Amino acid sequence: MTPAMVREAAHRIKPLTKRTPVLTSRGADSLAGASVFFKCENFQRGGSFKIRGASNLILSLDRSQLERGVVAFSSGNHAQATAIAARHVGTQATIVMPLDAPRSKVAATRDFGATIVTYDRLREDREQIAAGILAATGATLVPPYDHELIIAGQGTCALELLEETGPLDALVVCLGGGGLCSGSAVIAHDLYPSLPIFGVEPERANDWHLSMQAGHRAEIGPPDTIADGLRSPIPGRLTFPILQHQLEKVVLVTEEEIRRAMSFLLGRMKILVEPSGAVAAAALLSGKIPRTFARIGVILSGGNVDLKLLADGMLIS
Repeated sequence: MTPAMVREAAHRIKPLTKRTPVLTSRGADSLAGASVFFKCENFQRGGSFKIRGASNLILSLDRSQLERGVVAFSSGNHAQATAIAARHVGTQATIVMPLDAPRSKVAATRDFGATIVTYDRLREDREQIAAGILAATGATLVPPYDHELIIAGQGTCALELLEETGPLDALVVCLGGGGLCSGSAVIAHDLYPSLPIFGVEPERANDWHLSMQAGHRAEIGPPDTIADGLRSPIPGRLTFPILQHQLEKVVLVTEEEIRRAMSFLLGRMKILVEPSGAVAAAALLSGKIPRTFARIGVILSGGNVDLKLLADGMLIS
């Protein structure tokens, strides 16, 4: 995994992705004691950064591979991204999704033309289900994070941010499987080798925190968190060794801190960000990033909110 791969991805994915805005907020600056730059992937095509990795892999496939289709497993954002990229190149996408995936994300994935196969995340293994589909069809797997082309595509998010802001004193990124954070670290440290990068995950989905303490990948049970996009129970095989040596620290945030961050982003900045997309902001706004940095970049990774949960008051404080 190299910085050159991130730069190649930036050119490859142009037909399918948007260059998302970088927003600022005086209120956030005041709370953080720094100038904060929010990279808004909630405005990305498909509603999250995931289109970057999915399109980078799918646009690299040859015609014979595309004729056999693609398969992915995801709770929602990667599912939508894979479906969008598959439709763009004219191939069929089959997505393995948990029964408890947000309804809005399931509906959007289906609307983009994908075939959905559901499973019970408490009793069934999504990778085994996907493997069975791959064996039967000869399709290509588009994993959510554990692939160099996926990681490189995700890294274009940080590349764009740094191209716009110039040097930063810290970068704050969410942690699920680790694709976004790994790609961001690879390109950020190529541009600014000493830049501290903070990975953020929910306290209830603390596999990265435990893994960093243990020095190896540690698995947890199915996480119970409102940040549905960060429920991966174990760091990736490729992403863990990248971040093991490139992260400054893994920061944990509570469910209430995530809700408060969503409320701030919606109420003060007028942008709707999903729980997974708000965890990096939650770390900053709750004072968990050291107040020694003058310029801080924060990636808001997605905005696909279940509107019913939002209306019922389940997601904001």
